[in-house]
Amino acid sequence: MLSQIVTGVWNWGDLSPQEINKLIHQSIDAGITTFDHADIYGGYTIEKLFGDALALSPELKSKLQIVTKCGIKLLHPNRPSHQLKSYDTSKSHIIQSVDKSLENLQVDVLDYILIHRPDPLLQPKEVAEAIEELKTAGKVKAFGVSNFLPHQVDALQKEVNIEINQVQISPLHTTALYDGSLDNCLKNDIRPMAWSPLGNGRIFTESSPEIDSLKNVLSEVGEKYGLALDQTIFAWHLSHPTRIIPVLGTTKGSRIVAAAEVMDKTLEREDWFRILQAAEGHEVP
Repeated sequence: MLSQIVTGVWNWGDLSPQEINKLIHQSIDAGITTFDHADIYGGYTIEKLFGDALALSPELKSKLQIVTKCGIKLLHPNRPSHQLKSYDTSKSHIIQSVDKSLENLQVDVLDYILIHRPDPLLQPKEVAEAIEELKTAGKVKAFGVSNFLPHQVDALQKEVNIEINQVQISPLHTTALYDGSLDNCLKNDIRPMAWSPLGNGRIFTESSPEIDSLKNVLSEVGEKYGLALDQTIFAWHLSHPTRIIPVLGTTKGSRIVAAAEVMDKTLEREDWFRILQAAEGHEVP
């Protein structure tokens, strides 16, 4: 069971296991119990850091859910056998990746394993065989994808049940509202998870007429609900019919705790559209 907001760990690579342990505690205590990983994060280092952090408090393992991703092969010193960046969704690679993630995370089972990017050479039946074998072995509970378009989801869904699709969506990136990704989630009962829900932080770090206008509207809507800027954006995600799950990218415990406060918030319909209108710079057609 996923929490309504997820703590992402992609930029935790410079933290110590002790610092990560503290963030895990703060997240779980706030009610955010799901953590989003990928084997490649931190140059293939963050899963191990997270596992070392969990080893400091083994009791936490029963209180959290782990989502991790595989399928991207980076050209990196930590993977000297890789000759170039590529994708690999072969049965053997998926199983090997899961085994390595379990070892690094120091857990017995992954709650979700996701294919990180669509692979032009993906064979749905082979992926399904890998997932079925992993489930039978008790190594994986459920399966999902990341960055898959509707036709790619449908091709794979014929062979294996998909429960998550991670997509990029924020008020600064609304493509998923129109390309069928979220409609596909509704059709197939898939939960979308929003990576970069704050637009890579651009809402805080950039200034332009468009972004400043969006900030003003977010502030006005947030004031109505007693929410800060980032909280208002998370509430915008959660108010979609699919209950889009924002994936946090912070290294600050206070930001995690603040985000958790909006897990039960729903914006009124016109407030949701006010944000969309400000994000796109025009009213809906």
